[in-house]
Amino acid sequence: MSRKFFVGGNWKMNGTKKVADDLLANLIKGPLDPNVDVLIGVPSLYLDYVKEKVPSNILVSAQNCYKVEKGAFTGEVSPAMLKDIGIDWVILGHSERRQIFQESDELIADKVKHALESGLSVVACIGETLEEREAGRTECVVAKQIAAIKEKICNWDNVVVAYEPVWAIGTGKTASPQQAQEVHKVLRKWLADEVSEAVSQSTRIIYGGSVTGANSKEIAKESDIDGFLVGGASLKPEFVDIVNAKK
Repeated sequence: MSRKFFVGGNWKMNGTKKVADDLLANLIKGPLDPNVDVLIGVPSLYLDYVKEKVPSNILVSAQNCYKVEKGAFTGEVSPAMLKDIGIDWVILGHSERRQIFQESDELIADKVKHALESGLSVVACIGETLEEREAGRTECVVAKQIAAIKEKICNWDNVVVAYEPVWAIGTGKTASPQQAQEVHKVLRKWLADEVSEAVSQSTRIIYGGSVTGANSKEIAKESDIDGFLVGGASLKPEFVDIVNAKK
């Protein structure tokens, strides 16, 4: 089955209106490969602003949302609020949410479930720490994280899985194409065994971890890598090169 290449740019907690204008101008100038789904993860404060300016070939995503529609959850944003301003995507389970804000597998799974039920599409992130990799626990860690999500959802149509080894995020270290492919292959087999062969073949599994314009072409050649979730490089002109990695 042919899976459409998917490249997400996670701006994280960066930007102003001026920065957003500059980043959008770079994307509009492109040109962007029309055979790629392109998404930008924007700080919640600027979602409305960016949504009004972005061309139709670029998807706009929130970087987080909570597990319920409304209530006494100061500082949180709900899927209903995102839908109300025309946002259709959200990134959940990012390693920074797991590591810095101590979000558990269970909480992330609850967030994914509610986001999907609310009509959002989800980039669901999983990945191991350096300590876990060095202990040979990569496969069991990512399996545990994706299993928590699987327990809460029944339809994978609007899910993109992002494998992002924590040790390769913002460190300059990148998993080799072979290391990344190895984990992606494990995840695809897990989906086949635990969900269905159809879901395994249709679900896009993208890689995140210090992806740059320089290394993206080699990583994109691997058969089970369906795109990227890009951090720092999404704030630079080279993001266009990453989008076009399959050209």
